[in-house]
Amino acid sequence: MALEQLEVGDVLITWLNGGVTHMDGGAMFGVVPRPLWEKKYPANENNQIELRTDPMLLQVDGKNLLVETGIGTGKFTDKQKRNFGIEHESKLKENLSELGLAPEDIDMLLMTHMHFDHACGISKWKGDDLVSAFPNAVIYVNETEWEELKEPNIRSKATYYKENWQPVEGQVKTYNEAVEPIDGIHLVHTGGHSDGHSILLIDRQGEKAIHMADLMPTHAHRNPLWVLAYDDYPMNSIDAKLKYIAPAIKEEAWFLFYHDYKYRALKWDSENEIEEAVLRNRASE
Repeated sequence: MALEQLEVGDVLITWLNGGVTHMDGGAMFGVVPRPLWEKKYPANENNQIELRTDPMLLQVDGKNLLVETGIGTGKFTDKQKRNFGIEHESKLKENLSELGLAPEDIDMLLMTHMHFDHACGISKWKGDDLVSAFPNAVIYVNETEWEELKEPNIRSKATYYKENWQPVEGQVKTYNEAVEPIDGIHLVHTGGHSDGHSILLIDRQGEKAIHMADLMPTHAHRNPLWVLAYDDYPMNSIDAKLKYIAPAIKEEAWFLFYHDYKYRALKWDSENEIEEAVLRNRASE
């Protein structure tokens, strides 16, 4: 089955299968009561919601950029798979092959943050050793995020793994407030979900897209007040959503998703109704 794609200006975006998790719905919607959030996002009998971990391949100016890396393969114990609701792991290599590419063809990794569900696909097993999964890529990570990844605190050590930085340390380029690795493609630091969390902005040939990452992991998180219990700095998350969401809607930007079970991308109108959407094709998995 064909992979879902979207063109934003001259940027071709393709969603790849990075695996899936099922996390606690209450944690994913924080203080929002379940009777409200489950109208917008379904939960299973264990109160878990489906969260894709599907990277976006951006092809532009002859370069291959990967946004996030999925959960990888062979990175979790059976206990972790049960706890995180992992039903299947990454198929990135197979998806890239469908597109005539290999992991060695990825020129850049754009990491919004380094939590395990975004970064476990950054390395792979080669025998008994972990090595870079994308050995030719420059990896862009916010400086604050990178430093906490290497020295996590008592809270963040549950999601920042040494396996996700030690094999790739020599490939990493850090930045402070923002970086523009390709003209019109920016990573911008916001904080909130983590201290070093960033979002992705695309502005090419008069068309725009925004990937809010885990400030808005699903379409159901559009309300600025609907933030995650996982957020380290929730007021910063709210401030960033207030800053970026309304202007993006006004500019008719596409909102891109990594975690959403239903939508790959969508546009909201001024009344917060969905006016265009790229739906996830479940049959392709």
